[in-house]
Amino acid sequence: MALRTYVYVDGFNLYYGAVKGTAFKWLNLRRLCELLLPQSDIGKIKYFTARVSARREDPDKPTRQQIYLRALRTLPNLEIILGSFLSHDVSMPLAEPVPGGPRFARVVKTEEKGSDVNIAAHLVNDAYKGLFDLAVLVTNDSDLTEAIRIVRRELNLEVGILNPHEQTPSQMLLRHATFMKQIRHGVLAASQFPTTVTDRKGSFHKPKAWT
Repeated sequence: MALRTYVYVDGFNLYYGAVKGTAFKWLNLRRLCELLLPQSDIGKIKYFTARVSARREDPDKPTRQQIYLRALRTLPNLEIILGSFLSHDVSMPLAEPVPGGPRFARVVKTEEKGSDVNIAAHLVNDAYKGLFDLAVLVTNDSDLTEAIRIVRRELNLEVGILNPHEQTPSQMLLRHATFMKQIRHGVLAASQFPTTVTDRKGSFHKPKAWT
C-alpha cells in the first residue's frame, strides 16, 4: 500500500544545490517526486521560497521567477509558501589584501528569511494533524533537524530527505531521517516541464535564459 506522503521543498536549498548553473531550472517538482518516491501517494507538495529582487546585472531575475511560479501553480496539490529576502551592505575582510591597501570591502549580502522556520512549522503542524504517513524534505539544511526529530520520535512518523547537494549530506539530518536519497542530474533532466505550459490564463514559455 502506498504511503500518504507530503513533500516539503526548500526552494533556496534546491536551487543553489542542484539547478543553479545547469539546464534544469524548469523543474517539474511533482514529476521529480514521482520518480524519486515511486512507492508514495503524494498528497501535497509545499514549495518554500521568497520573491527575488532585480539586480543591475540581472534585471529580469524576478520575471523568470514569476514565470516559474506560474508553471508550478499548474501542478495539482502544490502550495507555494513565501518567506522574504533581505539585502543590505556589509563590510567584509578581504581574503588576500594587497600590502598597504584596504583590508575590507563593502559587499551586498542577501539572506533568505523565514523558509526554514516555515518548513519546520508546516512539517510539525501537518504531522500533528495526521495528514501523512511519510514526510519528505528536499533540503540539506541541518537547521531542520529538531523538527524532524520531533516528528520521528514524538509522533512515530517517517521522514525522508531528498538531498539536492552533491557534497556529503548533513550528518545531523542523516542521524534522524528515515532515509536519504541524492537528487542527481539524470532525474533532474527527466523532470522538466515542456517548453510551453498552459494554464487558465493561456500559454507561456520557458524563460529564454534557461534554454
